Amino acid sequence: MVTVGAWKREATSDAIICRVKVGIPREINEGERRVGLVPETVARLVKDGFEVIVESGAGRDYNLDENYEEAGARVVDGAEGVYGESDIVVKVARPTGDEIGQMREGLALVCFLNGPQNPELVKKLAEAGVTVFSNEAIPRTSVAQSMDALSSMGSISGYKCALIGADTLGKYVPMLSTAAGTTKAANILVLGVAVAGLQAIAIMNRLGGEVFAYDIRPETKEQAQSLGATFIDSDDEKEEEEEDQFEEYKPTGWRALMVKLGFYSFGEPPRDRYIVEGEEGDEEEEEEGWSKEKLEEDQKLLRERIKEMDIVITTALVPGRQAPKLVDREMVESLKPGSVIVDLAAESGGNCELTEPGETVEHEGVRILGPVNLPSSMPIHASQLLSRNMYNLISHITEDRAEEKDEKDLHLNLDFEDEIIDSTCIAHEGEIRDESTREALSQEEDEAQEASEERR
Repeated sequence: MVTVGAWKREATSDAIICRVKVGIPREINEGERRVGLVPETVARLVKDGFEVIVESGAGRDYNLDENYEEAGARVVDGAEGVYGESDIVVKVARPTGDEIGQMREGLALVCFLNGPQNPELVKKLAEAGVTVFSNEAIPRTSVAQSMDALSSMGSISGYKCALIGADTLGKYVPMLSTAAGTTKAANILVLGVAVAGLQAIAIMNRLGGEVFAYDIRPETKEQAQSLGATFIDSDDEKEEEEEDQFEEYKPTGWRALMVKLGFYSFGEPPRDRYIVEGEEGDEEEEEEGWSKEKLEEDQKLLRERIKEMDIVITTALVPGRQAPKLVDREMVESLKPGSVIVDLAAESGGNCELTEPGETVEHEGVRILGPVNLPSSMPIHASQLLSRNMYNLISHITEDRAEEKDEKDLHLNLDFEDEIIDSTCIAHEGEIRDESTREALSQEEDEAQEASEERR
């Protein structure tokens, strides 16, 4: 357990015994328009007893310096004052080398870092004595849901993916009747039914498209269907084929006589000779996941159904890993000319074999879009949602030890027996705590050593 705090006494209604300073630097990564905390959240932190330091211009043109000052923050020129004074710094994008050079030992940094994909950066932060909290590492539990910034940003990404796909497609998404005739609704396939996928399904359904979805997790089927999508499932295809095998049972012989006499139980089919529709699977135990054989059947069906699609949206992401390949070259080439693929996983390698991050690739009449940092394209709502997540995380990693109600005695409290803190804190006191990041760093170092030996 580690505690950190900045001492400061003030003559206010609430006696400040110990105040934790929260810093908000201006994002300097190209294309990043979000901010870690908005004035609304800053006001809540100040009310809770925190001191907030904001770099001038951090909120861009939608959260002005005066808005932060009205919320109770102190605005400073330059990032040095933020990194030099703060106990906790909330950023959006991972820091650059110059930013790490301004950080002091003992600082707690919260940002989107993706340690396994950037192990060298985590190593530099650990060597600088910075305690690192990675937003991607927040566990997907009900307790941590209010801190899950990855889900908040995923919702925005799914929304934007749908709009980008509709905007790029050279025809209507809904079915429309015009004086020149009726146009058919576009077929949309969403691969990956998590937060982003569900949002994309909902938006495309509202736009009037014929929406289909697929995911390898059984529990996602009902979720996709609840939003109006048709889930691609090989078992459903088999059930349709088997429906004709059932026919109405009519008792004959002595059973028919017993029914006429009023003994209706004899009208039921003998279970040792007949299978009753709806009860054919009663004796089978439900599996937690789909079998390998079923997944293979699903893949075959998916390859057939993708040929009918106008828009394919891929949203499968695994935090800390390369994105799984869902759409190969052959599947792309099977699409109709004019079809569109929007690959949300472009930054992590892409779900489509032909995706190029930040580029639009055209292959045999199919356009493959690899948008990056989509939440930043909606900076106002993205910042608001992220800010609320960060407020809950800051509240979770700090505690008020004041014995009196009218006092504030705030401390940074890193209890590594807590699941959220243990999972999210990937570096502390000079060590990399996250195993996946350590493995990625070791692999990079081994590859660098092999390359060095080959050059010799």
